[in-house]
Amino acid sequence: MVRVPGKPSPAGAHGRRWPRAPVGALGSGRGALTCPRVGQTRDHADAELSQRVPRCPLFCILFLAQANFAPYFFDNGVGSTNGNMALFSLPEDTPVGSHVYTLNGTDPEGDPVSYHISFDPSARSVFSVDPNFGNITLIEELDREREDEIEAIISISDGLNLVVEKVTILVTDANDEAPRFIQEPYIVQVPEDTPAGSSIAKVRAVDRDTGSGGSVTYFLKNPHSTKFSVDRHSGVLRLQAGATLDYEKAQAHFIAVVAKDGGGRLRGASVVLSATTTVTVNVEDVQDMAPVFVDTPYYGYVYEDTLPGSEVLTVVAMDGDRGKPNRVLYSLVNGSDGAFEINETSGAISITQSPAQLRRDVYELHVQVTEVSSAGTPAAQAMAPVTIRIVNLNNHPPTFYGESGPQNRFELSMYEHPPQGEILRGLKITVNDSDQGANAKFNLRLVGPGGIFRVVPQTVLNEAQVTIIVENSATIDFEKFKVLTFKLLAIEVNTPEKFSSTADIVIQLLDTNDNVPKFTSHYYIARIPENAPGGSNVLAVTAVDPDTGPWGEVKYSIYGSGADLFLIHPSSGIIYTQPWASLDAEDTARYNFYVKAEDMEGRYSLAEVFITLLDVNDHYPQFGKSVQEKTMVLGTPVKIEATDQDAEEPNNLVDYSITHAEPANVFDIDARTGEIRLKNSIRSLDALHNITPSGDHTWSLEVQAKDRGSPSFSTTALLKIDIVDTEMLSRNPMAAFLMQTKDNPMKAVGVLAGIMAIIVAITVLISTATFWRNKKSNKVLPVRRVLRKRPSPAPRTAGIKWLRRTEAADKFVLREDPPNENCNNNSLGSAPPPKAPAPPPPPSMAPSTGPAHWMVPTVSGSLAPQQPHPSPKPKALAKHKAAGRPVQSALVSELRQKFEKNVHNKAYF
Repeated sequence: MVRVPGKPSPAGAHGRRWPRAPVGALGSGRGALTCPRVGQTRDHADAELSQRVPRCPLFCILFLAQANFAPYFFDNGVGSTNGNMALFSLPEDTPVGSHVYTLNGTDPEGDPVSYHISFDPSARSVFSVDPNFGNITLIEELDREREDEIEAIISISDGLNLVVEKVTILVTDANDEAPRFIQEPYIVQVPEDTPAGSSIAKVRAVDRDTGSGGSVTYFLKNPHSTKFSVDRHSGVLRLQAGATLDYEKAQAHFIAVVAKDGGGRLRGASVVLSATTTVTVNVEDVQDMAPVFVDTPYYGYVYEDTLPGSEVLTVVAMDGDRGKPNRVLYSLVNGSDGAFEINETSGAISITQSPAQLRRDVYELHVQVTEVSSAGTPAAQAMAPVTIRIVNLNNHPPTFYGESGPQNRFELSMYEHPPQGEILRGLKITVNDSDQGANAKFNLRLVGPGGIFRVVPQTVLNEAQVTIIVENSATIDFEKFKVLTFKLLAIEVNTPEKFSSTADIVIQLLDTNDNVPKFTSHYYIARIPENAPGGSNVLAVTAVDPDTGPWGEVKYSIYGSGADLFLIHPSSGIIYTQPWASLDAEDTARYNFYVKAEDMEGRYSLAEVFITLLDVNDHYPQFGKSVQEKTMVLGTPVKIEATDQDAEEPNNLVDYSITHAEPANVFDIDARTGEIRLKNSIRSLDALHNITPSGDHTWSLEVQAKDRGSPSFSTTALLKIDIVDTEMLSRNPMAAFLMQTKDNPMKAVGVLAGIMAIIVAITVLISTATFWRNKKSNKVLPVRRVLRKRPSPAPRTAGIKWLRRTEAADKFVLREDPPNENCNNNSLGSAPPPKAPAPPPPPSMAPSTGPAHWMVPTVSGSLAPQQPHPSPKPKALAKHKAAGRPVQSALVSELRQKFEKNVHNKAYF
């Protein structure tokens, strides 16, 4: 079997290059030649071609020699970061812009290849590729939960052939999804008699991540301050053991449940994500409370003119279970002697007899209230006493009583801001009208600042205990009122006399620590000179606490990154510098920190302090060197520069001047930039030498740099200037370069280092190329194949005549195909192929006594043009040109005959 030549280009008269034939079907042109299987290796292609070539006629071989092999990708398997992206996976948290893969392939002819990547029009373009180097870059953010596979179409082209492969990139998971609760909101109704340990609700959260990042566990955010617990795996909420619910104490509970995943990797770090939801537990009322009377104790009055059946007073009771109250019924148990009755549904107590028939002045009644369940059966009961007085005449005004008798002034001390609805229990006030019936009915009201307190009851019949209740807690402020004064007015309602009486209510307010110290400003700004000595005052801050006593005392402190150099007096608020502090505007020009005002209970407020250091001219301008040497090309200025370390203008602005020069009329200096020029009148070296008869080319100047601060500082430097002409530099480029780098020697060192680096790189490249060429040359060995023929009575020698070298064969040498290397084959050229070894010697022609198979050694390789000799003679060259085309035809004919013989004899390997 003979391999089809890779790139036969006989070194003929015109030096033609023949393209390599593709492994596959033939097309109608070079562009139509493509590989039958994408990614087919070169050895497989040669093997297939070797089976087809013997059956092809002569024109088929010639046509194949003009074709071109398609490029192909390398398949490096799982885990590789270069090749054809087979089984390639990528984490979804890969940053956009990352280099994630390198497409890698080659062209059998060594032609440059280019790479491309594309996507379905309906899909995102996730990657981009460098067409020359195959570097694939991520340009779109990945999300496995949205897209766990990416289909892409990659291609490789050598300019004539295009090989396309469809690949699938797997997107692997990262812990980038937090758990998410479903079926929110969570609101449950739970009876208050639910047993401990009962399940009341179930929460559920899902995490779209996989692995540990997708597992979810549950826990309570505040497990120690709740009556509930949660199962960490199922999310079931339960009432803790030993815990009970009470509608009368808390009608709702709010439980914060946290769902946490199992953690995972995200952008190179281990992260754990969580989510929180709130479960609202509404407690349902259960009948477990007895009825309660309202506005006790009860007092009623019967006047002498009261008619039988008149209502004396009404008692009010309600079910203690406020959620689902039962209906209540009233009844009189004892003490009425038949003189009074009560309405069982309204609680209204009425007189049944005429007051003149009553034998007692005071009746003590007992009223019983009974709950009626939803089934209609009696349930819980309660009792309350009711006092009824018999009043005959309206001859008494309402009178206020204290604990020791009648009283018209009541005083009380209480803390400011009591709870809303609180009763002033320190006031023991009873109001009484000794008249009977309607004459003893009067109204109560408070006269004074409105909306602060309210009085209960507002209507009294005969006698009542006066209760004063807080209505507006915010108004009861010690900082606004030290004393609150009201008049309690009792005035009869239905009498012509309208008897009335008043009592003074004086409430002394006590202070509480209800105010936070407040600064007079949210921020303070100060400026101090940088040369201020240690311990200097900077500014004073003030905070006011309206509270009195120790609660109103304010203590100051400072903190923050900029507070290290400052102190504050804890009482006065004066901020001053540390005794050892040394301020420097050039080091730090601004300081920023916080000042804290705090009372004795830790209530505080903050203000921000900004301190700016004012720059002081405390630095001299500095030249790089006190003596400097400059080279001036005639007509080009030189520049001298000094720096001033002060922080602000004008202290750091520098003006330049020439303080001394001999002769004095040669140079000018720009006061702003420091550029030194020859005067306009000097335009040549001759004119300069006329001014300086000594003929020196070097002049010395004393240059002064002076800042613009107050007071101003200055520095001088000696400048030596060497003046050269441009014509001299143009005639000697090396001198020009040395002159330019005289002031900057590192520039010359850098140029020399660059030249040496280039020389070393070229040497390394040449050595490497030589090494690989020799290495490939050593690998080229003849491959012997044995053709077994039918037995022959006599040895034959004609079979090997075609292997003898002829004048035409001298133009070719044997060359082995270069090995396929796993790299981008983008080089535009290659080293010349090494010469093949000489063909093996022919076998021995000794006659054999018996039948034996005769063997013909063959040499497998590629035909390549022999390297031309350095100086071919004209005659030989002419002869070679004349015989070029006939020799080719003779060689092809000879090869064809040998192939046909091998087929005819049914040779096999």
